[in-house]
Amino acid sequence: MLRGLALAFSVSFFSCHLTSVASLASPGGHGFLQCLREKIPSELVYTQSSSNFTDVLFSSIKNPKFFTTATARPPLCIVTPGDASHVQAAVLCGRRQGVRLRVRSGGHDYEGLSYRSTRPSEVFAVVDLGASLRAVRVDWLESTAWVDSGATIGELYYAIARNNSRVAFPAGECPTVGVGGHFSGGGIGMMTRKHGLAVDKIVDARLVNADGDLLDRAGMGEDLFWAIRGGGGGSFGIVLSWKVQLVQVPPTVTVFNIGKTVDQGALEILTRWQHVAPSLPSDLTIRVIVKQGQQALFQAVYLGACGALVATMDKQFPKLGMTSADCQQMTWLQSAATPFLSFASNGTLEEVLLDRTVWTSAFTKAKSDYVLRAIPKAVWKDIFSRWFAMDGAGDIILEPHGGFMDSVPAAATPYPHRNGVLYVIQYIASWQQQGDGGAAAKSWIDGLYDFMGQHVCKNPRRAYVNFRDLDIGQNDDDDGTFESGKVWGERYFVGNYRRLAAVKAAVDPTNYFRNQQSIPPLMETTTTQVI
Repeated sequence: MLRGLALAFSVSFFSCHLTSVASLASPGGHGFLQCLREKIPSELVYTQSSSNFTDVLFSSIKNPKFFTTATARPPLCIVTPGDASHVQAAVLCGRRQGVRLRVRSGGHDYEGLSYRSTRPSEVFAVVDLGASLRAVRVDWLESTAWVDSGATIGELYYAIARNNSRVAFPAGECPTVGVGGHFSGGGIGMMTRKHGLAVDKIVDARLVNADGDLLDRAGMGEDLFWAIRGGGGGSFGIVLSWKVQLVQVPPTVTVFNIGKTVDQGALEILTRWQHVAPSLPSDLTIRVIVKQGQQALFQAVYLGACGALVATMDKQFPKLGMTSADCQQMTWLQSAATPFLSFASNGTLEEVLLDRTVWTSAFTKAKSDYVLRAIPKAVWKDIFSRWFAMDGAGDIILEPHGGFMDSVPAAATPYPHRNGVLYVIQYIASWQQQGDGGAAAKSWIDGLYDFMGQHVCKNPRRAYVNFRDLDIGQNDDDDGTFESGKVWGERYFVGNYRRLAAVKAAVDPTNYFRNQQSIPPLMETTTTQVI
């Protein structure tokens, strides 16, 4: 169990230590910038006076609604480290000068907390791992790969499977998502039912902790290694790279994309899907997107050939009416780049998987839920006829669990939503800058979320930390306390929240790495923390 939970430290130690650190801080962060200049090449540090500061800040922001807030309260600087020593220097300078660090890899952070702060008074800098720390090194003999946190999922997929169609890795569907953030929260994808979450296949990591030390799994210990694999980003340190175990896939996989309207039986099929999808053979994953126009899109990846898929569907899900004409056979890598799965634009395999610049001009807001008991057909009828007929209606995406997920204890990793979960729901509202400023879309997602409360998992009502949502709660002050963090922490992590807070107390008792939804340290006695 946990080693050295830091609970034995006295309040007076914390107060004395923290005050001494804060006293070194310089107004306006000048001391921090000077410290960086002494330790990091100047071309890797972009200050607010740099001519391309805004371009670098915006370079990986995937949600344009944060452009305004990111520039209204910008970071002191953006550090684009070239190696581990630069990250260590940023941490040490930050601790010494009272400047906090936000860390980003791909920029898909749903609340933008990896590059912005919601508190006007907070002094912070951004460490952008996506600029240079993005290598993927594959060990074919060991069937593993070291992937830097700044790499994207698409870059990881391409590196491991471009020359070998039998090797893959289970992670998400959007190629431009950064590995660092994705892995930190769990990593759901189209092979989760077969091989688990991305974090279930992580076997080592390299992390810079709050003391500026560079640690691997052996050095950080099993408690911290447990915490970083699903406990959310921005709480325990800066993970520079991850060692992942690769998985075997057949040379041919099959995908299909079948749309059904209400008139074509979408309600009956979706109602049945809830029972079927989690219990299908683990080689088959079928997710659903419910969209405007009262239609449902059933999207699948099957780790096998078309003939076997048709036979399985005929036996276990005939209501969908899937036939061989719906099959698209390809390699697993091609399935990862298929536009209907990845939301990417059409292009070559390389263009889809390796283009880090793909983004949308739409402003978005997301929420999430978990479903443990199938939602009745009458409720789906209400959702289709009422909620998806409204102005501002967006999408909801349903991703099934079951299979591998049922075999893993809830406490095996911080991601607790395992055995008994039928599927996870992601609600997505989107709007353009013009018009009503998204009032209709925001009203739609807030109203639908409230309506769904009676039909989804309760006590606590659960959420997926990679679909971060500040509406469910924030740390109540500049520091955050264990008790106040429970409001949102137990929704993301259920019973694992307390253990995460205990690990936090052991490895970062002064709460240096923190944001509006970072894990607070679990202390025996409440204390006011200065930095």
